Amino acid sequence: MMKKKVCMLGAFAVGKTSLVQQYVHSIFSDKYQTTVGVKVDKKSVVVKGTSVDLILWDIYGEDEFQEVRASYLRGAAGCLLVVDGTRRYTLDTAHALVERIRQTAGDIPIIFVFNKTDLIDLWEIETDHLRDTEQRGFAVIQTSAKDGTGVEEAFATLAEMMLEAP
Repeated sequence: MMKKKVCMLGAFAVGKTSLVQQYVHSIFSDKYQTTVGVKVDKKSVVVKGTSVDLILWDIYGEDEFQEVRASYLRGAAGCLLVVDGTRRYTLDTAHALVERIRQTAGDIPIIFVFNKTDLIDLWEIETDHLRDTEQRGFAVIQTSAKDGTGVEEAFATLAEMMLEAP
């Protein structure tokens, strides 16, 4: 059984924990719970005939008072950078995290997950922002942790990218 460490990163309250809960347990809660430090979950999957344990590190949200520790990123095989579609500045936070990921974990696969499609009418993220992120060389997936849209796709795509990575 192969094991791959996946880091969930992004600004405060973008939906990292909710995405993990939806993916691992198929549940969503409207109750907000702040992640203190890191919460680790595991999901076993089969990717192109290979059994893989995804070790999901749900890391606390980055904000002006708290920066993600490099030690949490060590050993990561891939990252989901989560952006809250209803808060434009969370995209800037995600882009800023890319450099820290590269410095600590190297050139690992990174997917930008634009979360909260269930609130699309409230989005501050425009099509141009999505296109710009793709033009920077990142995969972009839109999700809703609430209704499950795109959640399986985001994790499955990252798992495939990690297995193809050198």
